[in-house]
Amino acid sequence: MKSYSIALIPGDGIGRDVTAATWTVLETAAKNFGFALTGTEFPWSCRFFKETGRMMPQDGIDTLRGFDAILLGAVGWPAEVPDSVSLHGLLLPIRKAFVQYANIRPHRLLPGVKGPLRAEGFDILCIRENTEGEYSGAGGRVHQGTLDEVAVETSIFTRAGVERILRFGFEQARSRRRKLASVTKSNAQKYSMVFWDDITRKLAADYPDVEVTSYHVDALAARMIMAPESLDVVVASNLFGDILTDIGAAIQGGLGYAASANINPDRSAPSMFEPVHGSAPDIAHLGIANPIATIWSGAMMLDHLGEKAAAGRVMQAVEAATARGIGTLPGKDRTDAITAAVVAALT
Repeated sequence: MKSYSIALIPGDGIGRDVTAATWTVLETAAKNFGFALTGTEFPWSCRFFKETGRMMPQDGIDTLRGFDAILLGAVGWPAEVPDSVSLHGLLLPIRKAFVQYANIRPHRLLPGVKGPLRAEGFDILCIRENTEGEYSGAGGRVHQGTLDEVAVETSIFTRAGVERILRFGFEQARSRRRKLASVTKSNAQKYSMVFWDDITRKLAADYPDVEVTSYHVDALAARMIMAPESLDVVVASNLFGDILTDIGAAIQGGLGYAASANINPDRSAPSMFEPVHGSAPDIAHLGIANPIATIWSGAMMLDHLGEKAAAGRVMQAVEAATARGIGTLPGKDRTDAITAAVVAALT
């Protein structure tokens, strides 16, 4: 029997609830499909930061390196720990240390879920560059607290980084409907984004079977709302991809359905899977968090591990539950009721 070791980082707020719900679903799927999952839970979170002064221990990256994959719930407690501290203390170090340069976020309506748009038949796969660009962390502040204070934030775009995320997007498009949208703002950012456009044109010659269109980010944002069915695979930089995928979450019914995967494509280190939503501390004690985004992320994890039949079955179970109206409206169903419905559809 194959066995996979999974690092579980529930994090803060509703992260604990949705991680537990997802683990129940994944263990059921593993049992049904003849493989084993071994989970090891780590308490790394904003609470951990309050107790220790760090979001994770100094050897946290080395600890995670031995796992097959990482499942993360949600991190954040802005009333106690600034988001800039929690993000740069846990998520970004993991993504960068394990070269998880491809952030994958699917956007489509599940059965029974009503989105805010007239369009329903869309299926968009957003590929976000995940380790450099606008979130490189290069910069600083000087003369803090004075009238002469200066803040500098430098975006870093490397040829290797841009080329590898674009190639990843081309390959995804080739396996789907063979349409790629490359997103920049090259009319205003005449160095980094023109650089991105140049590399897009260069690589397009290697993929003559893929239809490539370059969009400015504002035009693509409008297209996601006005004509989402016209899009297939979207590739964007770290910042633009982050913003566009929140639009994607909105048109698919909300953050409760927004899954993501942080992928190391060459599998030299573990990949990490997490919902897009935050920790929602205001509802963390109510038991009404929607676990579907995390369950969907868990299905992406199974697919990445090679358990494609189990991954497909988990998504079928999620769709069976939402088709019955379970988990389709925020706050209508309790977390455990949604979980039970998905598990029942699995068995």
